Amino acid sequence: MPDDRLIVALDLPNALEGLRLAESLGEAVSFYKIGLGMLTGGGLALANELKQEHGKRIFLDMKLFDIGATIENAVRGLAQYDLDFLTVHGDPHVVRAAREGAAGKPLKILAVTILTSLDRSDLDAGLIKPGDLPDLVTERAGRAFEAGAHGVIASPQEAAMIRTLPEAAGRLIVTPGVRPAGAARDDQKRIATPAEAVACGADHIVIGRPIWAAADPRAAAQAILAELRG
Repeated sequence: MPDDRLIVALDLPNALEGLRLAESLGEAVSFYKIGLGMLTGGGLALANELKQEHGKRIFLDMKLFDIGATIENAVRGLAQYDLDFLTVHGDPHVVRAAREGAAGKPLKILAVTILTSLDRSDLDAGLIKPGDLPDLVTERAGRAFEAGAHGVIASPQEAAMIRTLPEAAGRLIVTPGVRPAGAARDDQKRIATPAEAVACGADHIVIGRPIWAAADPRAAAQAILAELRG
């Protein structure tokens, strides 16, 4: 049975390239993330094809943020695609509206706490209140859970802290910013290896470039899966 703890990010220009990669990975990978970058390149069509024709699980990474009524309507529309995960910003009003929009569907709403590409200087520039970044992430995660989020997106460094929250019982933690040992950091500032992320309490890890940019993507994915099982 495929190990769905690994979610492969299809951060590619269009659906054709995404489908080509998924076909090359074959049965090794069962879960894919499709993000905003591919939305105008056929991302929703690819999500539907991978789900309906290839039996894959799909994480739609849209990071939605708007007024409640707009979020509810947008999520209600996306929920018709029978997808698995959808990201929204972790503000409680957004999470509550997303849960309303997904009512009656299996779609899991995941709240973004603080993007893994940001550090304290970025938060200062955005006028985010003072405090250590892990503490702010944990506080935002708790509020998102209280608002009804099925899970949160957080870096590996914060996963362990979030796991200690009473509200986190039975909730999902999905971690981007994961890099196999020896891989380049790229644009991520808060990273860990796959094994470290899972040890910290992550249910799923999201990995993109170290797989799709590898000379042999299938071998790269299998090596990551072997590390998770080890």
